[in-house]
Amino acid sequence: MLEFGHNHHWAVLPTLPSPRSIPLSRPPVLALDLGGTRIRAAVVQSDGSRLARVDMETPTEDGPAAVVRACREAVAESRSKVPADVAESIVGIGISSPGPVDPARGVIVEPPNLGPDFRNVLIADTLSTAEGLPAFLERDTNIAALGEHAFGAARGVDDFIYITVSTGVGGAIVTGGKLLHGPDGLAGELGHVPVSLDGPLCGCGGIGHVEAYASGTALAREARALVVANASQFLVDRARRLGGPSELSAKDVAEGALAGDRACTELMERARRALAAACVGYVNAFNPHRIVIGGSIAEAEGDRMLGPIRDAIAREAFEAMARHVRVVPAALGGDVSLAGAYPLVISRLADLPPESSASPQRSEQPAATTARR
Repeated sequence: MLEFGHNHHWAVLPTLPSPRSIPLSRPPVLALDLGGTRIRAAVVQSDGSRLARVDMETPTEDGPAAVVRACREAVAESRSKVPADVAESIVGIGISSPGPVDPARGVIVEPPNLGPDFRNVLIADTLSTAEGLPAFLERDTNIAALGEHAFGAARGVDDFIYITVSTGVGGAIVTGGKLLHGPDGLAGELGHVPVSLDGPLCGCGGIGHVEAYASGTALAREARALVVANASQFLVDRARRLGGPSELSAKDVAEGALAGDRACTELMERARRALAAACVGYVNAFNPHRIVIGGSIAEAEGDRMLGPIRDAIAREAFEAMARHVRVVPAALGGDVSLAGAYPLVISRLADLPPESSASPQRSEQPAATTARR
């Protein structure tokens, strides 16, 4: 097994499978998408379609053990809902989680949106043992990138960046057809790139990160502050109708902006500027040919969010790189991390030694990779 960290080896992961490289005769996989607010599971077929989809609330407030138990129940329920022959032909489990994660050990390291006690949680081994299948963990945005590359908006493009704007802001970097993991498997935390030296505190503890401006969590926090300061009549009225400021969400801020509320408009414009500034940096740093933007907030905003990003890149990025970039909406919607579990499992199984691919894997085996010789 490759040891990450002090050895400073680069993990060599398989090139992302394209739709043409995934034969439709391939068997299905189980997919688990662990999010800050929802847990989803499904059986995913080789064309990316989902069967027996399960959706439940993430019991974050009940602690890590409750979250892991809910993940186990969601996967088991999904598998139980498909015909017996389909259930028996499943070859592995793909697990999507907020980062940072350690894919080599199958451990969720320290996600900012799953509660303060959710640290170093072993998930791959737990699900592998429960279902008798090899289990493979990846950060949610990396799996989303796999899904968009195989089935969605990044098909045919081997150098792109995926960004999600939802409860948090996350991302993934694909260069030369491969996910960029870095020496410790942790690269690609694009939501935690600073866009201000003295901006708001991020959920991870950093200052001025793009997530602290543009995420659903950040917008809801700012909405509550506006109500306390009596600075937005729209949000004051909305909070009263919902039962209090704690019930406000990013959706309320966006609706306030559409209704012409000045404070809401300023919040949304600030979020868009933060994302645009971050994308300019991504273009200059990584030279992608496409930026795929998904997540519930991005989907709702559409060109109100993508337009300023395109304009900022054209205006501020190096022209030699900016002229090659297309900024496009994600194609797979909220199920992108479920669909992406298919290429994840298939590529990781192909990378395992033949003697290990047919049996349940321990936590360090499913995502273990080999160093370049």
